[in-house]
Amino acid sequence: MEYLDFELPIKELNEQYEKACAIGTESDVDVSNTCAQIKNKLDETKKNIYKNLTPWQRVQLSRHPNRPYTLDYIKAICGDSFLELHGDRNFKDDKAMIGGLGKIGDQSYMFIGQQKGYNTKTRQYRNFGMSNPEGYRKALRLMKSAEKFGIPVVCFVDTPGAYPGLEAEERGQGEAIARNIIEMTRLKVPIIVVIIGEGASGGALGIGVGDRVLMLENTWYSVISPESCSSILWRSWEYKEQAAEALKLTANDMKRQNLIDLIVKEPLGGAHNNKEKTFEIVSNAIVKEYKTLMNLSPKELVKIRMKKYSEMGVFNA
Repeated sequence: MEYLDFELPIKELNEQYEKACAIGTESDVDVSNTCAQIKNKLDETKKNIYKNLTPWQRVQLSRHPNRPYTLDYIKAICGDSFLELHGDRNFKDDKAMIGGLGKIGDQSYMFIGQQKGYNTKTRQYRNFGMSNPEGYRKALRLMKSAEKFGIPVVCFVDTPGAYPGLEAEERGQGEAIARNIIEMTRLKVPIIVVIIGEGASGGALGIGVGDRVLMLENTWYSVISPESCSSILWRSWEYKEQAAEALKLTANDMKRQNLIDLIVKEPLGGAHNNKEKTFEIVSNAIVKEYKTLMNLSPKELVKIRMKKYSEMGVFNA
């Protein structure tokens, strides 16, 4: 188990608890009271730490190396019913953007999302979750296929941004993202967006337009990362914590500004501490949100979606 800096008190208590339990197992000494005391202290410490997280600490949790990624969610939610689809039918198959058909219960969905890697080799293979233009064009192709057959779309957002390389710009990165945004606003099937990790810049927006936008509790959604913001404003990454605070990028901030629809609570300690429970919570949330949308006509869906996004950023003095 890997621990972040602010989780070190939890690490120390965990080690104490394991040692105390090991002593009781290896000898005749009764340490049950000691173990119970340490366990109570551990639970209390966890509650105190995770209920008072700063924006920067939530950013750190969203990037935790053990945190589940898009394919983890899809495989856990759909099981063997998931059929991955490949290619944009124009240039190539982008490994950072995955998508395909799957079922939750008896209902089919088109799942789309950015996929990061688990180690150096797979991170390079997935381009660290940063899609090229062909990734967004593949996503749009799958959305249009879903629309043709009346299948709802579920998008999992987890990216540090769209790939900023020269070749991506040459192939029309900006146009691909803009095309996805406009096409998603008028797609005639329900779209449910779930931010499961990082939601950075246009890379997130390229698959982030939905009838219902959900954010897991320890995720972030912003036009720029705290580090990049800090380097622009202060010419240094040292002010990333202040930048995270100023950007108002947490789930609570997004909900307060009506930029998302629902905050999905994570198990205590974050999604990586209890992946199975997290998968169950997210699956139930998707099903619940779809039930609120399934009886709307295509015309009503588009009208409500357009109204929702046209009202964002409008404030009355």
